[in-house]
Amino acid sequence: MPEALEVVLRVVCVFVAFLVLPLLVGQTEHKVMAHMQGRLGPMYAGGFHGWAQLVADGVKFAQKEDVVPARADRTVFQLAPVLALLPYLVALVAIPLAPGLVGVDLETGLFFVLAVMGIGVLGSLMAGWASANKYSLLGAFRSAGQLLAYELPFVLAAASVAMAAGTLSLSGIVAAWQPWWLLWQLPGLFVFFVAGLAELARPPFDMPVADAEIIFGPYTEYTGIRFALFLLAEYAGIVVLAALTTVLFLGGWQGPFSDSLGWLWTLLKVFLVAFVVIWVRVAYPRLRADQLQRLGWQLLVPLALLQLALTGVVTVAMS
Repeated sequence: MPEALEVVLRVVCVFVAFLVLPLLVGQTEHKVMAHMQGRLGPMYAGGFHGWAQLVADGVKFAQKEDVVPARADRTVFQLAPVLALLPYLVALVAIPLAPGLVGVDLETGLFFVLAVMGIGVLGSLMAGWASANKYSLLGAFRSAGQLLAYELPFVLAAASVAMAAGTLSLSGIVAAWQPWWLLWQLPGLFVFFVAGLAELARPPFDMPVADAEIIFGPYTEYTGIRFALFLLAEYAGIVVLAALTTVLFLGGWQGPFSDSLGWLWTLLKVFLVAFVVIWVRVAYPRLRADQLQRLGWQLLVPLALLQLALTGVVTVAMS
């Protein structure tokens, strides 16, 4: 196959996955929350098990008027949803699905993905500042505070896995992964997952969009398709977080018959982690702002540093 054609096919596959997987996660969230909380509405649209709920939501957003506040910074206001969404598309390019099945196999893939994921918060900051709304601005400040508190343990937990594998390549990390790693990387998995939820502002870490306090935070003034882009960015973030958790801590494509079904194992693990993300939203109440900061600085950061020290000891012992 010509190299140019192969590159085009890889880009198309990643783009299709980026459009499909977040929608599947969104549909799954509708159904899981409906069962867990006894919500009847999402179970009836279209008949069997509410299959048309996602279609109805799409039509609703497409029909709504696109409103830009009179005092808003129009250019920044309109660009914010795009900037919130694009980093997750770029991150997905470097996450492997199976051996050789990756958009771009980078030697520093872990560094690249972590750096790109940190850009997503700029969409919320731009939206809050440009909306000319004090509640939106407060939500943007909360997003920035959350990023500062949780980016450090998030990166430290990922660094622990890279140290154990001896590489920053995501494919190399999966190839080096061993099942017994879970015995001593479990604290790192906990830190990485919790910090990832906080970076995505998912419940119980959704202080930037606390509807009872600041209406809907940075997204208060958004309507129609632009609001839908922010929702899509949230679900795309779940996919990227679940995929990265799978690659770093759960062995990626490794499993029975992984030579031929590696991609299937990766997808199953990704959707299992995504289910846990949804379950946490249903099961736990929102933290207060002080509780959120205390959890990040007083628990997750020390635990991530402890995991790094433990990984150093285990790595030296193995060598």
